[in-house]
Amino acid sequence: MTQVYPLQFKPEMKERIWGGRALQQFGLELPEGSIGEGWMIGDHPNGTTKVMNGELAGLGLDEIREKYGREYFGTKGYVEGGRFPLLIKLLDCNDDLSIQVHPTDSYEGLPKGELGKTEMWYILDAKPGAKIIYGLQEGVDRAALASAIEEGRVMDCLQEVPVEAGDAFYIPAGTVHALCAGVVVAEIQQNSDTTYRVFDYNRPGLDGKLRELHVEDSLNVTAYEGAGASRMKTDAIGDNEWLTIAESPYFIVEKGLVRAPWQLSTTPESFVILVIAEGEGSLSWDGGKQAVKAGECFLLPASLGGYELDGHLTVLRSVTP
Repeated sequence: MTQVYPLQFKPEMKERIWGGRALQQFGLELPEGSIGEGWMIGDHPNGTTKVMNGELAGLGLDEIREKYGREYFGTKGYVEGGRFPLLIKLLDCNDDLSIQVHPTDSYEGLPKGELGKTEMWYILDAKPGAKIIYGLQEGVDRAALASAIEEGRVMDCLQEVPVEAGDAFYIPAGTVHALCAGVVVAEIQQNSDTTYRVFDYNRPGLDGKLRELHVEDSLNVTAYEGAGASRMKTDAIGDNEWLTIAESPYFIVEKGLVRAPWQLSTTPESFVILVIAEGEGSLSWDGGKQAVKAGECFLLPASLGGYELDGHLTVLRSVTP
């Protein structure tokens, strides 16, 4: 019988027109090119990560799901016939991302087999003056947004928000948004790769051609009255305590500061995702111990039970609600 242990995956790196080389700061191996996304834990046709530690090394997350589904994902995290519910990424925004919006699960235009995409961002690093696009200006309705897109003045309809390391943003489906140049981000999201581009600065993609826009879909899925987006500073937190920084029907994300040995436990209801945001230390469990450092991500099976974090760490913990 396989001994249950925290799983670490080999990231899938994605070249993006807006990417760079900043993910190297975490000791990650990058292929050549402008790397915008590291898919750290993924079970999706566009990127399935493989275990790189322990007895299950070499198995994809899809194979883990098929072999150990409910035991590893938990009673709330496992859906018969469904993929792992979350996708965990690190993003290097060396340039501005397209102005975009994601659909809900119920949108009729979703590609077959795809989910909607509600997500959250935790800002790992931000250059001075960094900002993001976060929602529409008050009073912008479908007609106003459609006119602005057609007339090339969509930026007039959007809210710009300054950001710094430690900021957290909840981005429910239907929220028009964009990361901008100069930020490195941890992203916890629904397991979906569906994005509708509203505007892309009239720039060519990696193939030299203008990237496709999805104006009609964007107009259809935008939540003009708001979808419940929220943001917060996360520095009001004590040692060895959790602060909830995003809560949705798909995930609950908490931030914790590890400053002394911290006894924790999984529950039978859900796996735990740990994203090490800062620092270095250790993760130990019944039968094992592993050094951990910033940029690493772990999937703790629901059946793991007790585990301990130690060292000097900032950690993001995600579960299914």
